[in-house]
Amino acid sequence: MPFSLIISNPVSNLEILIRVFVALVIGSVVGVEREYKNRPAGLRTHVLVCLGSCTIALIETMFSAQLSMGADSHINYSFGRLCAQVISGIGFLGAGTIFTSNNKKISGLTTAASLWNTACLGLAAGYGYYWIALLGCIMVMMTLMVLQKVIPVNSSKRVEVRFIHRNETIAFINSVFEKNNIEVMDLDFHVDRTGDPESNDPNVYTNIYTLHLPNAMNYADLINTLSAFHNIQLVRTTNT
Repeated sequence: MPFSLIISNPVSNLEILIRVFVALVIGSVVGVEREYKNRPAGLRTHVLVCLGSCTIALIETMFSAQLSMGADSHINYSFGRLCAQVISGIGFLGAGTIFTSNNKKISGLTTAASLWNTACLGLAAGYGYYWIALLGCIMVMMTLMVLQKVIPVNSSKRVEVRFIHRNETIAFINSVFEKNNIEVMDLDFHVDRTGDPESNDPNVYTNIYTLHLPNAMNYADLINTLSAFHNIQLVRTTNT
């Protein structure tokens, strides 16, 4: 549908229902995926964002159509200003889904981006661009659900290992890293003298490795492998 027709022709009640329904479906599809992964913004949030954006687009479309049919031709209206406020204003809601842990780890960026995209798709549905809205919804879902599996990326993380009997355990840890082609990018360590005073090695050691894993391996596999060794007391990913 040409852009000039969208702003000059009034929208029928049936068309309004169709656009709202498309926005409802799009918000639900994206929201269910976020809800399934237990993200800060889930089904209801995405549906409300998409419906709200659709409502703004409908209001602006109908208002522009009424102005174009009015008798006063000297009225000037900047079409798209309301929708521009939606695009910028949704950032505040997206910021609410982003949080930090111990001032180091940032979470919720993907959910914030999905909220922003849902708002854009809602605007497209509200203007009547159904194919753009539905195609955009498919692309968003492919990005959220498929892209990481097609292009696996293991980011660098820190792994804390607490252990006793340093020489024996270090040899085991290094052999695991070498066998699995794990790159050690950095190492921090400290020693606690809290072990058995009568032992040949009474210390408890803590190594914090910054690691980069090959795509064929994940951190859960690494933690399971290391924790099986009898000298290792604790293995976990850490932000410190």
